Amino acid sequence: MKSSWSISERLCLFVASGFGIGLFAPFAPGTFGSASGVALAYFTTRLPLAWQIAAAAALAVAAVPICSAAERILGVKDDGRIAADEWMLFPVAVIGIPVSSLPWWNMAAFFVVVRVLDILKPPPAWQMQSVKGGLGIMLDDLAANLYSLGVNWALYVYLFR
Repeated sequence: MKSSWSISERLCLFVASGFGIGLFAPFAPGTFGSASGVALAYFTTRLPLAWQIAAAAALAVAAVPICSAAERILGVKDDGRIAADEWMLFPVAVIGIPVSSLPWWNMAAFFVVVRVLDILKPPPAWQMQSVKGGLGIMLDDLAANLYSLGVNWALYVYLFR
């Protein structure tokens, strides 16, 4: 981290990078940084469905200013080290799935689905990247996570249940 960054900028980057992981990952910082979302998703899936939806929505909204600030601090549009859009939105991809009652490798499979769809960015996720600032950083991931929710539910219903 730059020594010229203020304490609040360092804190913002710490959160935005998946608690520092995305800043120091040797490669694929978004994937490493998004791993923080697995624990968050595990926790949110233990909540009643309405609370899961509310938590996912609140996290998506909270990701916007965090991503905006991190983008401003780093000076690069949607810098790969910014992972708040990934880790804060991962709970969207498992809403309603009883993750705690499944073997650990099911969550790993759900994570891989999210990462693949985030990288591929099927339409309209790809187009959403053109939106400026934190909203654009978050929207493409929201779309990818909504696609992942459908795929993950199919995996759960047809393979994991």
